[in-house]
Amino acid sequence: MPLSTAELCAIVTRNETARIILKRLPALKLDQAYLVAGAVFQAVWNHRAQRSPDEGIADYDIAYFDPDLSYDAEDAVIRRADELFEDLSARVEIRNQARVHLWYPTRFGAPYPRVNSTTDGIARYLVTCTCIGIDTAGEVFAPDGYHDLWHGILRPNPRAPNLKGFGAKARSYQARWPWLRVLNADGTDGVGSN
Repeated sequence: MPLSTAELCAIVTRNETARIILKRLPALKLDQAYLVAGAVFQAVWNHRAQRSPDEGIADYDIAYFDPDLSYDAEDAVIRRADELFEDLSARVEIRNQARVHLWYPTRFGAPYPRVNSTTDGIARYLVTCTCIGIDTAGEVFAPDGYHDLWHGILRPNPRAPNLKGFGAKARSYQARWPWLRVLNADGTDGVGSN
């Protein structure tokens, strides 16, 4: 069964925290703001595994784009978001994708080319099926579609600037959702496969 955009959004917003974040996010007046990462793909896997929609979601990531590369500008957004979401019991993490190239090399030991939009950043996530974000209008950015996400296929993302953490990440996902399958980019069984 293929997953539609409407079905994906319905699955993600069954999680009350994700639904509240998407409803309140416009108040921050950010360009290109998306709910991304585990709040999206883990909701789908939890749905497939018949688990609670928020099970295991450690934090809710919001990606946005601001050409102001200063720490102060991003920090001001983080503080506004902390205030906006302070009543939620979940941790909300918000990051300016325009600044990732400034801290990525120190944190991950590899260069990270600058991005020109939030979607450029989302498209570089380590695992292709996790390259997905939902904006406040219910529009979904998913450069690799929904097939692998729905079917639990983990592939290394050739657009990612650094793939050295792929195997560990894939094994971590498989520990929580054992039915996930790791494939190489060419479709052969990959590192961490069951």
